[in-house]
Amino acid sequence: MWSCDPMHGNTITLNSYKTRPFERILSEVESFFQIHRSEGSYPGGIHIEMTGNNVTECTGGAWALTGDDLHDRYHTHCDPRLNADQALELAFLLAERMKTAYDEKKLAINA
Repeated sequence: MWSCDPMHGNTITLNSYKTRPFERILSEVESFFQIHRSEGSYPGGIHIEMTGNNVTECTGGAWALTGDDLHDRYHTHCDPRLNADQALELAFLLAERMKTAYDEKKLAINA
């Protein structure tokens, strides 16, 4: 099974905080789907570290969190997690990519 872990390869230090730029996470997930699409294989899973709490541990996302925002609600004792809004944004991207793959497969079968 092919699995993507966009969290660990994209950890940086910013303003003395361990963080992850959300745009890099999205980019890696996009690449994961594009590679599988071009190779005719299927993505099997994605590892995400997230919380439903309104934390400021990863930069970017719809609220455009920056390095200056990290200190506001940085609660992790280990690895920075996506907050609820970032996790939802990623979930919608995943749903869109999975639907596209399903629709393309359906068209190929019916052709």
